[in-house]
Amino acid sequence: MERIADFFRGVAREMRKTSWPKREELVKSTITVMVTVVIMMVFFAIIDLGFSELIRLVIE
Repeated sequence: MERIADFFRGVAREMRKTSWPKREELVKSTITVMVTVVIMMVFFAIIDLGFSELIRLVIE
């Protein structure tokens, strides 16, 4: 039981050392991630449609 308590004390100590991002930095990072995800989603959707059409042409 003591080991578990030591673990959580260590976690609390490390959390106090952590430097958390400011709100502005967090918003910019979140927007960057969301834009990147949307771009990748569109890219893979286009690739998927292209391969689907290619396979459809080969099968017919």
